[in-house]
Amino acid sequence: MARPPRFDIDQLLDAAVRLAATGGPPAVTMSAVAHAVGAPSGSMYHRFTGRPALLAEVWLRTVERFQAGYHAVLAGESDPHRAARAAARHVVGWSRGNPDEAALLLYGAADFGRDDWSEEHTRRADLGNERVYASLTALAETLGATDARGRDRVALALVDLPLSLVRRYLRAGEPLPPHAEDLTEECAVALLT
Repeated sequence: MARPPRFDIDQLLDAAVRLAATGGPPAVTMSAVAHAVGAPSGSMYHRFTGRPALLAEVWLRTVERFQAGYHAVLAGESDPHRAARAAARHVVGWSRGNPDEAALLLYGAADFGRDDWSEEHTRRADLGNERVYASLTALAETLGATDARGRDRVALALVDLPLSLVRRYLRAGEPLPPHAEDLTEECAVALLT
């Protein structure tokens, strides 16, 4: 009977997230992740075909976790105005609860080597992005924002603005202030009315 692996994928990806949060994508190497968890470097290659696969998995796991919560918030509200406010708050609240992952998401997929990802990894990323755009478009339509300017306003209110607030504090190495969710919601409401 084979011995169970000592280090599972989530442990390795958790270490990769911590490395990315403190040193950016260049800090996420096969040997750095192995060293961070005390694993032999060879064990990394049993789980990832190489650094591009590692970078893809750490990016995708993080963004998919964020997107799952974002979609749940959007789907959980029948009133589009409440859904919009909740979505804006979610960006900040999720970032507060997951500061390392939020720091990672301040980069983009390109910073995590998207050009070198496998077709499967690229497809996962594209599907997630399409789902977000579809959700935002549907919400925009229910809010009466049916032209390009209106859709841009919804994206600004529910994505760009909350992320800019998160970015300012995380890049400065400071915790998000207690009023961050309220401020983000107020600004989203102002943009959408």
